[in-house]
Amino acid sequence: MKKLIFFWKELLTTFWFLPVMLICSSIFLSIVFVSVDKSIELPEDYWMRFFLVTDPNSARSILSTISGAMIGVAGTVFSVTLVALTLASSQFGPRLIKNFMYVKLNQVVLGSYIATYLYCLLILNSVKDNEGYTFIPSFSILLAIFAAIVNIVLLIVFIHQIATSIQADKVVADISDFITDQLDTLYTEKMGDEKGDIKLDVAPIFRFYRNKFSIKAPISGYLQYVSSDDLFELISKENSLLTVHHRPGSFLVQGTEIAELQTDSIWEQEKIESLLDQFVIGKTKTPQQDLEYSIHQMVEIAVRALSPGINDPYTALSCIDNLTSTMSYLAQIKFPSKNRLDEEGVTRIIAKTFEFEGLLNVSFNQIRQYSGGSTAVIIRLIEALITIQDFTSNSDQQKAVSRHIKMVLDLGERTIEEPNDLEDLRERAEDIVDIN
Repeated sequence: MKKLIFFWKELLTTFWFLPVMLICSSIFLSIVFVSVDKSIELPEDYWMRFFLVTDPNSARSILSTISGAMIGVAGTVFSVTLVALTLASSQFGPRLIKNFMYVKLNQVVLGSYIATYLYCLLILNSVKDNEGYTFIPSFSILLAIFAAIVNIVLLIVFIHQIATSIQADKVVADISDFITDQLDTLYTEKMGDEKGDIKLDVAPIFRFYRNKFSIKAPISGYLQYVSSDDLFELISKENSLLTVHHRPGSFLVQGTEIAELQTDSIWEQEKIESLLDQFVIGKTKTPQQDLEYSIHQMVEIAVRALSPGINDPYTALSCIDNLTSTMSYLAQIKFPSKNRLDEEGVTRIIAKTFEFEGLLNVSFNQIRQYSGGSTAVIIRLIEALITIQDFTSNSDQQKAVSRHIKMVLDLGERTIEEPNDLEDLRERAEDIVDIN
């Protein structure tokens, strides 16, 4: 079931899905409204006659005008979207193009103009005035006029959206909001209740099973999604143990061992294929189960901002601030155990999971490496790590943060030439690490 939800979410985020749905809706509405016009006869003194078109030439003129305007503006919208994507790609990185394509408003605007154009063409074709037979789809034309008014409003909203969407602060804030939502979904438990943090010596467990099968990747690509609940149910039902060697986001070469299956029974090929179906492998990374994917996007913006070609330290500072918020939250949550047990306490799945130190490395290593000589960024890195240190809840996390503070301090001592700036950096770090 969760696998179907994954595919449905991926479908909803494709750029073409909403436009295609709107185009299909326009075809359906044209059929419905022409049928309504054909079945309804209004009296001559009806008040709606002031808003309805009753002349076939006027009907053709209105529909032609609307359809021509809509396809022209659709081309403009498409061009503006491409310009925004080009600017975003050059300033923030090509991997962020997908984020702009995720914006529903861009999809709705483009789809709405094309759908209105197609609707007007279909209604225009239904206007008849020959050999004594006249048919004017008045209500259908009224809907076309209403759609044109809505599209004018959408154009204004679209221009505002494009103008704000390529601003650095807005891009960083959107990624930060997405990471926050992702954290709320993936990590729901706080520190304090350590009963679920199961640490077992799994070596003796392997001796209980007679047979061992290697589960290999059928194709090359990124591990996008693991249907964990369905996988756990399948392994529990077969009274087996599965050791998963990769987590979502890992790149798999065809034939690479994804997991190792320990069991007492003989698994037929059909069962193994059913197990493999719980692993979704694709050509690109997806953020649904891969927290590092979203963090990498933020880091890429910061690294590009620190490059000599862009030289925008303020954007890098904004990225560091948002990463600080993310890591402060991660310092408080309880990471899932690597071992999943069934109701009887038997280990069924041993998975590779994310850890605090690994995510801390992903967040700050590259930014530190590219920030040499940028005093403001180096000082902000120290401040960020000190803030994260205040939220840490165990010694392992504190050691990881202290190690990063020491690396940033070493970088500052090598690259900061101004003695006062260097002294400022040391004062911030001396309460956390030994600077002597």
